[in-house]
This record gives sequence, structure tokens and C-alpha cells, in this order.
Amino acid sequence: MVNVHRSGPVRSTAAREAILAATARLFHNQGYDRLTIEGIAKEAGVGKQTIYRWWPSRGALIGECLAEGLLVPVDFVVPDTGDLSADVETWLRSVLAILEEPQGGVLLRSLVAAATEDASVGAHLGESLGVEKYLVERLRGGIRDGQLADDAPVEQLGRAILGAIIVEALGREAHDPGSVVALTRFLFR
Repeated sequence: MVNVHRSGPVRSTAAREAILAATARLFHNQGYDRLTIEGIAKEAGVGKQTIYRWWPSRGALIGECLAEGLLVPVDFVVPDTGDLSADVETWLRSVLAILEEPQGGVLLRSLVAAATEDASVGAHLGESLGVEKYLVERLRGGIRDGQLADDAPVEQLGRAILGAIIVEALGREAHDPGSVVALTRFLFR
């Protein structure tokens, strides 16, 4: 008799994808505060031990969902038209558009909450929004083009702009994305 069974990698790949999809779905529907490993396991049709085998916490799961583009699926490339201020503003407006969507502020606040539990979530958030890959690179282009001082701390500027976006999202009253845009205009004039 031949022993026929599914191979581990196929099952593992399917389980991993189911877990990430369930996490993203529940995160969007319930937010971070109500997200549980038990709920994810049930939604994905796997045991909790399967989740813990690959991720030590729900924050780590959120971080991977961000890295996979399951939570913020937009590619936030910063254009390079030769006008640093206008290019950063174009990028910023596309990122701030998330806050203007019905659940956008809730999504960003949930991501910030997840980042307090798992630092990799904060790193993945910056990556998802293109801060390191696109914004900081564009700021370096601003130095090259003489639009920023040679010693401009581009990494810190990128993180400061991300911080301004997060602070805007944390305020539960009416958002004023224009205030973050005005801040960047002031920085780059």
C-alpha cells in the first residue's frame, strides 16, 4: 500500500496565506484592539499553535500583512519632477487620502496601536507608505538638485513627515490634512 498525503510545504503555504488573509480581513473589520489570535485561527481554519509557530504575536502578524501589502495596498511612489516641494506634496496627498476614506483613520490608529506592541509594525508601516524607499530617496535627490542643504538629515526628515501623518491620524476630531501639507511646504521652501 502506498502512503499518499499532502506535502508539508503545500499545506504550510496554504495555511500561511489563509492566516495572513484572515488577519487582514479581521483587522479591517474589527481593528487592532479586538483582533485575537483565537479569532484569526478560527477565521483561517487553523489551530493557534500553527500561528504561533510562525509569528510570536498579533503585532508580528500585522507587520507581515503590511509587508505583504494586505493592509495598505497602494504603492506610494514619490515623483521626481525636479520640484522637491511639489513632489513631496504629491506623495503626501496620496498618503493622506487614506485618512479621508471612511475607515482610513481607524486603520492608521490600529496600525499605530500594533506598533506599540511590536516595533516591526512601525518599520513595516514606514515601508508600506514608501518613506524609506521613495521619500528619503527623493529627499536625497533634493540635495543633489540643490533644493536641500548638503547636510540635510533626510532619514530624520522622512520619519518626521511620517510622524506628522500619524499625529494627524491620532486626533479623533475632524482631520485637516492640509496642516501636514502646510508643514512640508514650510520645510522645503
